[in-house]
Amino acid sequence: MSMFLDKTTIDVKAGKGGNGMVAFRREKYVPNGGPAGGDGGRGGDVILIVDEGLRTLMDFRYNRHFKAPSGENGMSKSMHGRGAQDLYIKVPQGTIVRNQETGELLGDLVESGQTLTIAKGGRGGRGNVHFATPKNPAPELAENGEPGVERKIELELRVLADVGLVGFPSVGKSTLLSVVSAAKPKIAAYHFTTLVPNLGMVSASNGSSFVIADLPGLIEGASQGVGLGIQFLRHVERTRVILHVVDMSGMEGRDPYEDYLAINQELASYDLRLLERPQIIVANKMDMPDAQENLAQFKQKLAQEQEEIPSIFPVSGITRQGVDSLVNATADLLEKAPTFPLYEQETAEEEVVQYGYISNEPAFEIQRDSDATWVLTGNKLEKQFEMTNFDHEENIRRFSRQLRKMGVDEALRQRGAKDGDLVRIRDFVFEFVE
Repeated sequence: MSMFLDKTTIDVKAGKGGNGMVAFRREKYVPNGGPAGGDGGRGGDVILIVDEGLRTLMDFRYNRHFKAPSGENGMSKSMHGRGAQDLYIKVPQGTIVRNQETGELLGDLVESGQTLTIAKGGRGGRGNVHFATPKNPAPELAENGEPGVERKIELELRVLADVGLVGFPSVGKSTLLSVVSAAKPKIAAYHFTTLVPNLGMVSASNGSSFVIADLPGLIEGASQGVGLGIQFLRHVERTRVILHVVDMSGMEGRDPYEDYLAINQELASYDLRLLERPQIIVANKMDMPDAQENLAQFKQKLAQEQEEIPSIFPVSGITRQGVDSLVNATADLLEKAPTFPLYEQETAEEEVVQYGYISNEPAFEIQRDSDATWVLTGNKLEKQFEMTNFDHEENIRRFSRQLRKMGVDEALRQRGAKDGDLVRIRDFVFEFVE
């Protein structure tokens, strides 16, 4: 089984805020002590943090549910509950984070130690000390903690490499990587030997260095899901220079120029912007018979079809012919190559919407069950419901006022609700009273 995973979905839930306390001062020598219920502590956030020691999302194959701890409840003597610790989830460098339900981009984590809060913990509920008024100096009124944000998050890894090796299977990409770097990829004489991206650090003779990625072989139709290529085309998007490896020996009966065109077509079909990247053609296996003749024909066809001809470097991964020149040219090209954005620029308003709040979302919706019960739903209404402690009469009356202020009573009347009709919010059922 492959130990490489580069795309997954996880469920995260931030911690609930602690409940506020209903309590009173009862010291022997303190007359008219008044309310003394403390506030609940805040719930823990769920935070992604980049760990440069990770290389894949394999840790999420069997563990995809993450829940931050809840805040501590408020206590008597006006003591606040303790806030919960945040839950940190380690991800590798190059992880792109999206809201799975909306597709909204939440962040691109590329720096070691970089963090991103993906679910905010709920605030603690207020204790009854906050609700004292001259008319009601001893309120039996407190709030439950606010629920934490719950959402599905899509994680997608795109390896951090300056240079990407692309080409058909068995053109010698893995061999070339092993020659120019200290990487030890699996090398064998059959197609799809490379099943996962391999990274290597390359040091040029001019003193510069860069990271190179050997990506699993593409084949015709890869952008539509044929073969393994579609799984790894996304990793090309981070590269600034593409080394297009072409087998000039023609030993497998393929035409090198047709291979070159086919791979470029797959890159364009996946994302047309990939062709904007500077590209060097690596004419590999030049130690084989017929390679020189095939290279001459390749250059001739290229000159006939294209006005701007990319640089061509004849090399041999086995004999190391031309490898040093290729490495130096790649390093020089990297110094001039721009950084390409991975995605279209999101608007400022979209970036602000980090926790799924929608300003024009209705406060509530009314439906009717088959048993004639009116059912109330809606994020704002359900949040008020969860923060209400129904153990105290005053809390129930306060919740009724909140519903009235939202316009729930009037909306039910307009829908035809009569005195004595049953109304349900989640599993809580009460009678509608005119």
